[in-house]
Amino acid sequence: MMKQNDITKQRAIAGRGSQAGQSGLMEKSGLVRLLASASLLAVTIIWGSAFVVMKHSIDVISPSYLLAYRFTVAALGMTVLFWSSIKTMSRREFQCGLVVGALLFISYYFQTYGLKYTTASKNAFITTLYVILVPFLQWLFHRIRPAGRNLAAAVIAVIGLALLSLKGDLSVNFGDFLTLICGVCFAVHIIYLEKYTEEVSPIKLTVMQMGTAAALSWLTALATEGSCDLSVFAQPGVPGAVLYLGLASSMLGFLLQTVGQKYLDAATASILLSFESVFGLIFSVLFLKEPVTLKMLAGCALMFSAAILAEYTPGKRQEGNAPAA
Repeated sequence: MMKQNDITKQRAIAGRGSQAGQSGLMEKSGLVRLLASASLLAVTIIWGSAFVVMKHSIDVISPSYLLAYRFTVAALGMTVLFWSSIKTMSRREFQCGLVVGALLFISYYFQTYGLKYTTASKNAFITTLYVILVPFLQWLFHRIRPAGRNLAAAVIAVIGLALLSLKGDLSVNFGDFLTLICGVCFAVHIIYLEKYTEEVSPIKLTVMQMGTAAALSWLTALATEGSCDLSVFAQPGVPGAVLYLGLASSMLGFLLQTVGQKYLDAATASILLSFESVFGLIFSVLFLKEPVTLKMLAGCALMFSAAILAEYTPGKRQEGNAPAA
């Protein structure tokens, strides 16, 4: 009888230990998701500030060469920092980096040239339509049916973006079409990042991504805009702007995005990344003295609501009031 009681006690203790282990694992998983979400929001702060830098830089540097400079600085910076990891890059990591790097270049290229033919507000709004495209692309590519909360959050985010970005001109022109291509490519880029970060190193993936985007930018710039004019770097503020776009906006920004997406689904990541427009507005108000309106504040409120909804998971309760795994 004593032996049977001892066995029962040991099983009870083992059961409690197992539950404690599962609870700790859940807490760790929740903390990782929180840190990943924070990293993506940090990215949007960096990218939002880059709007101000880009506005001053694009007046003296042609779009293709500006992309070439920023991605080259990012690629060189990552090579110096992570050379020991790069030396062991596998063929698969190389191939994955080529794919996401090409998608990144195409996205930025169409966004930059779309801006030449449409307004900045419409360019920003149409680009961030990837928020609503990503859940459906997940369904198409990976057979992952979008959750109702993700779709609702995407719709709320799009309405918020419209309030932030759109003014009176709702007509469609050639620049809008180019920007739409950019938005679709950004959505596909997010989907492929989610896929590839499950199987390859985020650092190696980011290095190859920056290198590929830089190479394609140089080829395009030389083919379409002629020889490189380095005299632009003699103008005040240009070297600092290029370094900021390369090291902060490109190298650090895309490294944080790639690492963050390893622990978040693509639909949630797309909504968090769309906060770029919110921080772009904040920095424009602070540094470019753009006016603040109630419509903009309402748009920001809807964006924050969308992010909360995307991250919210209704808790289910099981017997004994224990939280569901």
